[in-house]
Amino acid sequence: MRRVAGGGPATEPIQSVPSAQAAQTGQRGGIFFRLIFFVFIIAVCAVLYLARVPLLRLAGEFWVVDEPPETSDVIVVLSGDNYDAERATRAASLFKSGMAPKVMATGRALRSYATTTDLMKRDLVEHGVPESAIVPFTHKAGDTQDEAGAVSEFIRSHGWKKILLVTSNYHTRRSQYIYEHALPPSDQLLTVAAADSDYDPNYWWKTRTGVKIFFHELGGYLVALWETKKSDGNT
Repeated sequence: MRRVAGGGPATEPIQSVPSAQAAQTGQRGGIFFRLIFFVFIIAVCAVLYLARVPLLRLAGEFWVVDEPPETSDVIVVLSGDNYDAERATRAASLFKSGMAPKVMATGRALRSYATTTDLMKRDLVEHGVPESAIVPFTHKAGDTQDEAGAVSEFIRSHGWKKILLVTSNYHTRRSQYIYEHALPPSDQLLTVAAADSDYDPNYWWKTRTGVKIFFHELGGYLVALWETKKSDGNT
């Protein structure tokens, strides 16, 4: 035993061996779990990368609703057709197959003397729909929500109860949702997709136009959900 000045015994420093071992074990365990988490993140990223094409296709196809057409009172073609008149082409095909006796051509008023309704009427006639079967409807709506309000009133005034709604493939999901809330609950709505050369749901991310359309529909659909919920809350 060592002695210190003053004659007392020296105090040996006491080290807690079990505590030090526990600290080292905890440190090793923390590194191990961080490594496992890092490997997990890498694996998830790898799976998402390998599955990116099916996932992107699934996202693109979400916007497309194409229900089997049935004999109806009227075929309603929404305004906003593309350069190739693919909405009018699809509507004319349905008319010629006997799906409805009338085709409602909707369009926006551009000037007091010019409307997109006139363009759609011409496209329908060129694709085999007689002018006597075309019911023109011109509106000043700036979006699908406002258009649906005007169109639904026009449909109600004619007593049509079963409607075939024709619009571009990417526009069908949002249009169906909006028109289901705009039309009376007793009406039957069937949504038919017209192919659109600007939007291929299987490869939409490969073109700038396809990407713009996809995110435009995403934003529009979210706005439609919000406006509908807000409207329902106020009634």
